[in-house]
Formats: sequence, C-alpha cells, structure tokens
Amino acid sequence: MTNDNDDKGTARETLCRLLAACYYEPGPEFAEERVFDSMFDTASRIHPDVAARARRLGEAFSAERPDDLLLDYTRLFLGPNEVIAQPYGSVWLSGEKTLMQDSTMAVLELYREGGFEIDEDFRELPDHIAVELEFLYLLIYRENQARRGGAPDALTSAADLRKRFLTEHLGTWIGPFTAAVSAGAKTAFYRELADLTNRFVRMEAGGGEAHRHVN
Repeated sequence: MTNDNDDKGTARETLCRLLAACYYEPGPEFAEERVFDSMFDTASRIHPDVAARARRLGEAFSAERPDDLLLDYTRLFLGPNEVIAQPYGSVWLSGEKTLMQDSTMAVLELYREGGFEIDEDFRELPDHIAVELEFLYLLIYRENQARRGGAPDALTSAADLRKRFLTEHLGTWIGPFTAAVSAGAKTAFYRELADLTNRFVRMEAGGGEAHRHVN
C-alpha cells in the first residue's frame, strides 16, 4: 500500500516521461499506446489543474488530423526555413541562434553528475527539450526510489540536483520556449502541450508541490 506522497511522486515521474515523448515526431504510437489516457490518469493524481490541462491536451490530439500534427511539429521545431520555437536550451539561454553554447556544456555536466547517459545513436543535441525532460524524469524517479527505500542521503542528493537543474537550466528557459510554441502553433495540440509543459516544469521548480498554484 502506498501513501499519498508515493502516489503523487510516481504520477509526477510518469507525467514527465510522457511529456518528453510528446516532443518527438508525432506518430500513430501516440494513439496505439493510449499516451493521453495515461497522461490524464497520472495528472489526476497530481492536481486538478494539471489534470484539466492534460484532458485538454488529449482532446486536442483526438481532434487533429495526423498530417496536420506532423506539419505543425515540423514548422515549430525543424524548419525548413526559420524555426519558430527552437527546442534547444542554448538558444534561449544565450539569446543567440547558435547551438552548443556554454550552457550546453553546463547541462552535460549536470547529466554526468546525475549518471544520465545519452545513447550514442541519439541524433539530437543534449539540451533538446525532450532530453531535458527525460533527465528531470530520472531525477524524480530517483527521489521516489530513495524515499521508498528510506535513504535520506540519496533523497537529498537527487532533490538538490533536481533543484539545481531547474534553477540553472530548464526552469530558466521553459517560459520563453513554451510561449514561442503557443504563439506559433497552428494546432490546439501544440498550444496545449506548451501550456501543460510550462505548468509542470514550474511546479517542479517550486519544489514539486502539487498544491502550488502557477499560472
């Protein structure tokens, strides 16, 4: 039997992992694996406000044609001309369009500290939004494991690294990035994804407290 904190902790790690998946190219697996049903279920265990946003995201996905989602994904994150919402932290943290800035090296150091390794076959840069959300997922997972295992030192270490990662990196650029996605998206799905992502990351930056109200 799990207590309320364990249940919310598990829900937070699952929601974070699913959010990361949404920043990869949309495909039939989103529907086949019932991603948005799972997202709503986990969000409902975190906070009613988060659940409402997850519900809207699932509804928006169901209402869009697959080709329209793929087109919007390409416009927003890939180009081929000007990329509307660069999905890389270095762009937002440096104010320049050049990738692989000092901030990229800094987040790689945080990954190393957290024992997070990127697969050699992975084609994206290490500060891509999906990668950073996957790292956040790992840190939440480790906090949950340490809490359940009664390991206070490991819990403190994982929590401190999560706070540093959010304060120094993801939590700093998530606002302008998601604002660009919301402003540039032509589908409701990506507007809702930006809204939920911003809400979740800001909640985590506030300490992971689900009752904290964030606009």
